[in-house]
Amino acid sequence: MDILEINKKAWNNEVRTKNPWTIPVSSETIAAARKGDWQIVLTPTKPVPADWYPALQGADVLCLASGGGQQGPIMAAVGARVTVLDNSPDQLAQDRIVAERDGLDITLVEGDMADLSMFANGSFDLIIHPVSNIFVPDVNPVWREAYRVLRPGGVMLSGLCNPAVYLFEVDVINDVDTLNVIHKIPYSDLEDLDEETRQNYIKNQVPFEFSHTLEDLIGGQIRAGFVITGLFEDGLNEKIENSIFDMMDCFIATRAEKR
Repeated sequence: MDILEINKKAWNNEVRTKNPWTIPVSSETIAAARKGDWQIVLTPTKPVPADWYPALQGADVLCLASGGGQQGPIMAAVGARVTVLDNSPDQLAQDRIVAERDGLDITLVEGDMADLSMFANGSFDLIIHPVSNIFVPDVNPVWREAYRVLRPGGVMLSGLCNPAVYLFEVDVINDVDTLNVIHKIPYSDLEDLDEETRQNYIKNQVPFEFSHTLEDLIGGQIRAGFVITGLFEDGLNEKIENSIFDMMDCFIATRAEKR
């Protein structure tokens, strides 16, 4: 299957159905950012700590698989030179809406997060990368390409999903939702769903997801050459009863430097 094409169509559909990660920031948010009052999130709720950022005025920033009109426009509003790369043209269109509405200069590139061959070595000072890596089968090329296009001293801020999320399915037993351990890690919609379900995903334009081991999510950054200098965990901002999300913080953010 052509996962890039399937997930492109699926994320175009997510824009139409107003997934929260596709809703552009407001003009008020951009105006506040221009005055120095701003924050971004890579995981559901916790803002990235202020001391995780390098100097942003005039910095070259790549928002990697980060369309949706959220992180990129804020980075541009605080004075960075911003490029947003995303596989979904409709997600990129959300950034275009904010740029045109609020007079921001943002470069939009449609492409694969695991193939940054359109960028020269050492093109960027900062990479902003949310939890979108769950939509690629192998996360290691993402880290290698990110390392290559960063300048020495550059920083990558990434959102990750704890692979434990993919262990479970919910069964209803005696009218009670019960979490059952079903899947091995790493999990793959391509390999762990039956053919009928996979075809329904394609028909209904549901994104295919992939878990990754912590060895690849965090260790993969280190193997690519990064030094991890920050990490926090995050949860959801809503309660989902009888779910793993109520049992633990299922998201991770990392700060990694190219030294």
